[in-house]
Amino acid sequence: MAITNNRLTKEQYEQNFSDIRPPFENKTAAVVEANRCLFCYDAPCTKSCPTSINIPKFIKQISTDNVKGSAHTIFISNIMGAGCSKVCPVEKLCEGACVYNLLEEEPIQIARLQQYSTMKALQENWQLFERKPANGKKVAIVGAGPAGLSCAHVLAREGVEATIYEKEEKGGGLMTYGIAAYKVTPQFCEDEVNYITSIGGIEIKYNQELGKNLSLSDLQQNYDAIYLGIGVGVARQLDIPGEDLLGVVDAIKFIYELRDKGYSAIPIGDKVAVIGMGMTAIDAATQAKRLGAKEVTMIYRRTQEEMPCTEYELNIAKLDGCEIIWLAAPKEVKGVNGKVTQLVCHVMKLGEPDISGRRSPVDTGETITLDVDMVIKAAGQVPFEDLVKGSSLDNKNGKIVIDNNSATNIQGVFAGGDAVNGGKEVVDAVQAGKDGAAAILRYLKLF
Repeated sequence: MAITNNRLTKEQYEQNFSDIRPPFENKTAAVVEANRCLFCYDAPCTKSCPTSINIPKFIKQISTDNVKGSAHTIFISNIMGAGCSKVCPVEKLCEGACVYNLLEEEPIQIARLQQYSTMKALQENWQLFERKPANGKKVAIVGAGPAGLSCAHVLAREGVEATIYEKEEKGGGLMTYGIAAYKVTPQFCEDEVNYITSIGGIEIKYNQELGKNLSLSDLQQNYDAIYLGIGVGVARQLDIPGEDLLGVVDAIKFIYELRDKGYSAIPIGDKVAVIGMGMTAIDAATQAKRLGAKEVTMIYRRTQEEMPCTEYELNIAKLDGCEIIWLAAPKEVKGVNGKVTQLVCHVMKLGEPDISGRRSPVDTGETITLDVDMVIKAAGQVPFEDLVKGSSLDNKNGKIVIDNNSATNIQGVFAGGDAVNGGKEVVDAVQAGKDGAAAILRYLKLF
């Protein structure tokens, strides 16, 4: 067994990482699908969308060949509607709420219809919003992820100058650095960021990290308000023996480097174990297989009933040939000469529900041992606790505490997204950015 890169040909990489949700092939296909919609009153699909996109309206606009109007309907609620059409877990949101499910028919392909309109807008660079004249107000936004970009776009539309400070070299946050490449390509993410900023009044300053070369106090002196959309990104550690062996990697870092360096540059093992069953774990497992790993086994301490990922995501992993071991939790990583050779796991059973409502895993005393040469840790992410606790921000275990108006305990400082909720979907972060922008506009007396 060995960990090595460049396992496949260029053609194999391109095939393995091609778009998993391809767009409609032509206008006719989109219109035919749009005409299936029942255009429900008080539509459950709209209610299930965290950004409240008027889904029947934008689909009706597609069916009447008003694609530009359709894109505007989407973007007025979700400026990252193009990206969300690719990465949203629609099977538990809009498409999961479609009334066709009750009729035992296939739900409307809302995501693909949304992609149809929004991708045309990006490709044609349709300017669907007119920015109000500059009003002299300046707002600093920390983080160019979905929350920060969404906040900036709403503020810019109202004539505010928004400056985004981003620690990476590219914008997009999780979309750019933390999601499987077969869902969104780095080029798409760059195009989406450029489209959002094309409204004007938005500047992104890269390689600017809060707590290092950027301070909250400096921002307070130079801006009328501040929005913190710093997200989360610190991988949860397993705290087991052998975690420091060569071949044990964080899923966040693994996906980041794949997105940053390209497919052929990423070393992968022959036999890979992925610990966790969230979206990040699925992305790590499927991409490990698509990079050329011979065997990928996912380890989860509960059963399928309690898994945090969706069944759609689970099926992606299964179709890619990933094996799954339920009711197993990592106990120890063993190695030879400092390199991983085995993963020892506790065999678990389910006990009483925990605070989340899921039944808690209980150790049975038995163990199983897997021969592996690589272990990818995807047991969740934790907030930037040291950064937040090092400031004067109220927080709960590193998560920034805000009130109903997105305001922190510091006057003029607002926050939202994963930094507040601990990690949800991209679409939730977009809505948090909208909420933050609305609160800032009220604070600046522009509403």
